[in-house]
Amino acid sequence: MSKPTSSHAYGIGIIAMIVGLAVGISYYQLYYIPELTAKPKISEVVLNPVEESLINMIKGSSRQEQQDNFVPKLVNIQLGINNKVIWENIDETAHTVTPDKEFEDKYSGKFGSLGVIKPGTKYEFLFTEPAQIEYHCEPHPWMKGKLVITEARF
Repeated sequence: MSKPTSSHAYGIGIIAMIVGLAVGISYYQLYYIPELTAKPKISEVVLNPVEESLINMIKGSSRQEQQDNFVPKLVNIQLGINNKVIWENIDETAHTVTPDKEFEDKYSGKFGSLGVIKPGTKYEFLFTEPAQIEYHCEPHPWMKGKLVITEARF
């Protein structure tokens, strides 16, 4: 008669290791990950501004000789006043809103249109923190604009 090569302690050890691993993963998913991915608390005034800032991509913007393209080119924005910005393409050509340097708003995420903004459509972005952002149109790099986002002055 032969003796068994393993004991019950070996099986109990494996079960304890599996339970410990499950508890560790559960803790990580329930407490650690939500802390990392949680959006910051932003004032309702900033999240629901009184006005919107409208920037038009006017007809003929795709022509390099045309001086005006993003109208207005420079927009001063105050958080809680007009920090929701809408770019409307009223041209007959598709355009983009692409930051010269990557910008990520802590609440709204990465700034910049995903793909092109087709004629007759819009791109919107809600800014929630002060910044200075220069941007352009990817297919038409002579199209340039600038945003200066500041705290409200009251």
